[in-house]
Amino acid sequence: MSLESLRYTADHEWVALEGDLATVGITARAQAALGELVFIELPTPGATVRKGKVVAVVESVKAASDVYAPLSGAIHSVNAAVAERPALVNEDPTGAGWLFKLRITETVELAALLDASAYEGLP
Repeated sequence: MSLESLRYTADHEWVALEGDLATVGITARAQAALGELVFIELPTPGATVRKGKVVAVVESVKAASDVYAPLSGAIHSVNAAVAERPALVNEDPTGAGWLFKLRITETVELAALLDASAYEGLP
């Protein structure tokens, strides 16, 4: 998946859109700052989430960090492979290291996501 086609949040989540289904993960910048990931707590499929609320947790040898829902909706599925092997996020954060898929319920929220250029411009 092309980094240019992704959308981003200021909280360092990336979003890949396919219709009303959003695949979500943490950015390469976020995983680099965290270092080696050792544990990932994923949301429960079917759970309803609200934009900006904590939906998952990633833990590294340095710290634990919350992952926020970039959009409101229902958790469609989770990537069990990253729960079993968190290093997948370090190895391929925008590919095999995706965290969960979300069925979007509030399409108006899409306008708040950043494009690659705007995300790269964040401090």
